[in-house]
Amino acid sequence: MKKNLLIALAIASLFSTAQAAELTGTLKKIKETGTITLGHRDSSIPFSYLANETKPIGFSMDIANAIVDELKKELNLPVIKVSYNLVTSQTRIPLVQNGTVDVECGSTTNNIERQQQVAFTTGFFKIGTRLLTKKTSGVKDFPDLAGKNVVTTAGTTSERLIKKLNEEKKLGMNIISAKDHGESFLMLESGRAVAFMMDDVLLAGEMAKAKSPADWTIVGTPQSYEIYGCMVRKDDPAFKAAADRALVNFYKSGRVNEAYNRWFMQPIPPKGMNMNFPMSSGLKDLIAKPTDKSAEQL
Repeated sequence: MKKNLLIALAIASLFSTAQAAELTGTLKKIKETGTITLGHRDSSIPFSYLANETKPIGFSMDIANAIVDELKKELNLPVIKVSYNLVTSQTRIPLVQNGTVDVECGSTTNNIERQQQVAFTTGFFKIGTRLLTKKTSGVKDFPDLAGKNVVTTAGTTSERLIKKLNEEKKLGMNIISAKDHGESFLMLESGRAVAFMMDDVLLAGEMAKAKSPADWTIVGTPQSYEIYGCMVRKDDPAFKAAADRALVNFYKSGRVNEAYNRWFMQPIPPKGMNMNFPMSSGLKDLIAKPTDKSAEQL
């Protein structure tokens, strides 16, 4: 009996070793270290930001946590230690590429250009790029920005789009590139810019945290429609597949609706502001038919 037990244990050990040997890339790293590093933003409300807590919160962080939970099951790890690494629009891609960050879930647009550098999970949000401005500014659409100061956030697709529009339409705008969304809104609020161009949902977040939200409005014909995804390293299909499964399960279980209502339809930290941003038909379609394609490829 003892001999049979020893044989069984030896076989189990060999099987376990074989399983571990099959793991590659990020999955192997997480299995061996028991740790994953999540990249996060500090002011992408309500996706990934810092409030009164010491760790980031938001809709995207709920998705990142769902990925961690999926990995616990797939790697048979009761606990995975989560480390957080702050990223910006400029550093997020390099930090994923060089292995500092394993997965970045914030407000990063999946586009063809970025797909040459990183891989994207199934999409989790769909937006349009528009303008935030004071109701009294007289700005209704992009042509109204001719000769005016306009702010956007450095390293974003909005920065590229507004510069291209300015050049092609010869609008003579003075484009200011701020370091993050919080600084962009401060420039708008202080009068140094007449409008802030960015993803409509991020503009709604900045408007919600303003001293007087009723003074502001989101206007303009969308210059693009974009899909957010979590970034992972290229050439690591097993890890991307695990992350995709986590998102699909997040959608099928209905947890995505709970998370959406919590972050977009109810008061959120730090001051109990309310986005009042109902789920769009585009996002409903994305949840019903998950895809890792960018809006440019649909």
